[in-house]
Amino acid sequence: MNATIHRWLSALGLANGENNWVYWIISISIIALVILIADMLCRRLFIPIVKRVVSRTRSSWDDILLNDTLLRDIAHLVPPVLIAVLLPMAFLHETPLLEFLLKVNTIYLIVVVAKLFCTFLSSLYELSNKKNSLRNHPLKGVYQMLKIVVICIALIIIVSVLIDKNPGYILTALGASAAVLMLVFKDMILGLVAGVQLSANDMLRPGDWISMPKYGADGDVIEVTLTTVKVQNWDKTITTIPPYALVSDSFQNWRGMKESGGRRVKRAVYIDMRSISFCTEEQLAEFEQKGWLAGLEREDKFVVNLHVFRNYLESYLRSHHRVNQQLIVMVRQLQPTAQGLPLELYFFSDGTDWIPYEHLQSEIFEHVFAVMPTFGLRVFQSPMGIDFSGQEFNG
Repeated sequence: MNATIHRWLSALGLANGENNWVYWIISISIIALVILIADMLCRRLFIPIVKRVVSRTRSSWDDILLNDTLLRDIAHLVPPVLIAVLLPMAFLHETPLLEFLLKVNTIYLIVVVAKLFCTFLSSLYELSNKKNSLRNHPLKGVYQMLKIVVICIALIIIVSVLIDKNPGYILTALGASAAVLMLVFKDMILGLVAGVQLSANDMLRPGDWISMPKYGADGDVIEVTLTTVKVQNWDKTITTIPPYALVSDSFQNWRGMKESGGRRVKRAVYIDMRSISFCTEEQLAEFEQKGWLAGLEREDKFVVNLHVFRNYLESYLRSHHRVNQQLIVMVRQLQPTAQGLPLELYFFSDGTDWIPYEHLQSEIFEHVFAVMPTFGLRVFQSPMGIDFSGQEFNG
């Protein structure tokens, strides 16, 4: 094309050689016009056609992969490719200027290609989040690492273009400084390894409730990246944890509790041991009338009020509609202490939501405290000053 343009201009008497400014204006104008037409065709014709075809398909994966950002990045490939093809035609001979312009264009092309790959990886990550089998895996760190690899490869190629060396030469030089690179990218490498371990062993998923007191974390995992795990605590603060800390240190994951369908209640009432006694005949008659002795093996009249109370509490828990009957329901005694005899209620709520769980606990223990005097039992409470004064408290 350069010789043709030169002959046309010479025939018109406008150009006597490559140094004529008219020659350069016309050559550059022709190249710019071709690039402009190709870019317009790509944006006004190619991209709309692809979007129309994608929108008509029944599957959704192509809508995610071939999104607007990816199609624009593909369109950005057209100018540097055409420049690489057409620019040498504007020169009659190879010159330092041509070499410099081609080198700049090559670097621009490498940047565009690297950005295209990164956009494609982002689309793959978004697609993986739509898959039920992959949604709960911490894949963001893996995709971030792949983007870093793409960027590193692009940087190596750019440096090799600038210094006119083979990329293998750059890799050899980097291999000699591997220790320095390991130190610089230590967190990223550890994060990648930890992310693979967390995903392979299914130790952590976005949305899990975890507790890690060492880092002040107690809340839901909202994001797992290459270098950080973000946890939104219950007070709405954000705690960041290095991924490798979740592998090297211990943390508590409450996912099993959520999946079980029940949340454990394990609380004890301290009973004044001086109130534990055998039931009187009047008490036995009252308890039998109310059906509280059902299931008890009576040995003459020696029935302990605490025994009846335990039996009553277990029956009460097993009949409660908000107690999970598929899991353990138990009332047991613990080791006596100076504060009294601990009577522990061990059961699970029928649901894992926090507020209903707290309401259930309050409801049951309010009932426990209210019904204890009926069995002749008292809750242990440290004495107050009014206890020593001999006066009664009337509210």
